[in-house]
Amino acid sequence: MRPAALNRLTVQEAGDRYVELVRARTLTGGLSPATAEVYARDVATFADLAGGGRVLDDLDGADVDAVLLAFARKPDGRRAVPEGRAAPQGPAQSASSQARFRRSVSAMFKHAVLAGWVQVDPMTAATVSARERGGLRAERRALTREQATGLIGAARRLGEDGGGPAGERAARDGAAARRDQRTEVRDALVVLLLATVGPRVSELVRANVEDFYTNDGVRYWRIFGKGGRTRDVPLPGDVALVLDAYLAGERRGGGPAVAAGEALLLSWRGRRLARGDVQGVIDRVQRRVDPAHRRTVTPHGLRHTTATHLLADAVDMDAVRRVLGHGDLSTLGRYRDELPGELEVAMRSHPLLRDRDRDRG
Repeated sequence: MRPAALNRLTVQEAGDRYVELVRARTLTGGLSPATAEVYARDVATFADLAGGGRVLDDLDGADVDAVLLAFARKPDGRRAVPEGRAAPQGPAQSASSQARFRRSVSAMFKHAVLAGWVQVDPMTAATVSARERGGLRAERRALTREQATGLIGAARRLGEDGGGPAGERAARDGAAARRDQRTEVRDALVVLLLATVGPRVSELVRANVEDFYTNDGVRYWRIFGKGGRTRDVPLPGDVALVLDAYLAGERRGGGPAVAAGEALLLSWRGRRLARGDVQGVIDRVQRRVDPAHRRTVTPHGLRHTTATHLLADAVDMDAVRRVLGHGDLSTLGRYRDELPGELEVAMRSHPLLRDRDRDRG
């Protein structure tokens, strides 16, 4: 039974108390000392990544997601890289270590609910789950309308002002102030294309400048998809404006003319953007979103977002299928995620009752 009063402990205080209880279980034989120390180490790492001075009850699912993904990228001190050898690519922590860390955090929050340290277990709202292969990953789940518009709004602002003067950006984000290293408009373009057109991440990073053309005043993207199939998708006006701004000024710092077959999206070193870099781009833009409307999302989650909201707005299913590049409508059904409150909205505007509502008016 939940205590009547909430004890607003900081993350550090709650972690220390929980570790004391875990270590006490070793005295009764309920837990081995080695296992208890693993819990203690994971809880200490969680406090460090989440911020020990924050109130535990203030953490939500997005905060937990950020900590879990930060842990996955945290270097493993037990596996030293020999001198002269390059560090391994991919997540720094093994898949088993990531899954164990998530279990430790989940166990702590279960106790926190019973002890009255939190009102609601934030793990129930976390989207990052453990996989047998590949470790921790955010679920490929569509953003709600508020979350999606918050992300798109942040990207549009970034595309319009480039994030502010170069000096301000360098101080705020740690970004380089050199013109050939500015990536703000590129980041905005990446997020806008993913969230409004819904390409596969492989389609996005393979895109070349020549794949974008204008017909009767409308900007199109010729997307080269699976199985050698191509599709021409018109870009929303706001996205086309950011694309043109990127091509005119920010790509390569406004450098030389583009050659045929040259990549659209470049790293600040001038190389084609890699698939693994796209998640980092999304995360950077997410940091500009109001925390109340921010949630971790993968590139494929933004593809789900495109499909879900186009279908929820009664866009023709075949048109959505063609935008996403699916071969048939049955595949599209897997991309239609449930949105909170959508059933209530549907029943309030029931088509069989609209005539009666008009008569009352």
